[in-house]
Amino acid sequence: MRYQSVVNKITTAILRSPLAKGPGQALVLLHVVGRKTGRHFDVPVAYARDGDALVVGTPFAWARNMRTGEPVEVHYMGKLRVADVEVRSDVDDTMADYAILCRVNKQFAKFNNIRRDAAGDTDPADLRAAWEQGGPAYRLTLR
Repeated sequence: MRYQSVVNKITTAILRSPLAKGPGQALVLLHVVGRKTGRHFDVPVAYARDGDALVVGTPFAWARNMRTGEPVEVHYMGKLRVADVEVRSDVDDTMADYAILCRVNKQFAKFNNIRRDAAGDTDPADLRAAWEQGGPAYRLTLR
């Protein structure tokens, strides 16, 4: 976490560029506006596709600025898009979405201390622990 801001700046530049196709398979860039401060945040996050939705999960405070029914701008595969947000904070919904993220994105599982077995299945206790640490899931539907 020590160098996270530097890594985020580099990743942000890549995700905004035509080079985004490679990293864009695992990361999207969210443009979030602070609900109290109006401050703009550009945040690269891991995602997984689930049907028409991009599934995102994070325990970090910036994500509280994303609320159901309020659109968010997303750099997805190098293109700026608008997405509708659905916040999923219920334990069963969050655990299901985190399991999807872990299956698709090993780094997400590692970062959130969610163990996977040889078949790629997640440990339910670890999924629940991630939910208890305050990390809801977010479903983004691109327009």
